[in-house]
Amino acid sequence: MTEFDPERFEDKYAHYFTELQRAYKNAFEVMNDSYDSELIHGIDQQILNESEPFYDAETGTFRVELPANPTERLTAIVVDEAKLQTTLDRYVEEIERQLYDVFDLEPPSDES
Repeated sequence: MTEFDPERFEDKYAHYFTELQRAYKNAFEVMNDSYDSELIHGIDQQILNESEPFYDAETGTFRVELPANPTERLTAIVVDEAKLQTTLDRYVEEIERQLYDVFDLEPPSDES
């Protein structure tokens, strides 16, 4: 496993491309096992294909930034807006969880 370096994550595709692919693939598999596979494929191919993962070294958090108007990008299937948004939010959470797993990092606690 490649050791995680927050500074190198700024150029993530040069240093961590394989790990990013693995995190997204793992998230896809988790989501595909639990949700409508047609919806998950659509989200994966039409929304998440232009998403961007970021790491905030100060807070120790990963976040996935979606393209503008993400729900409008899904044209492959017809789905209720609320269901799409709920599924997309869950999918993004799963990608972020997988990023911690792939880089063997502990997510920050929610306790304040």
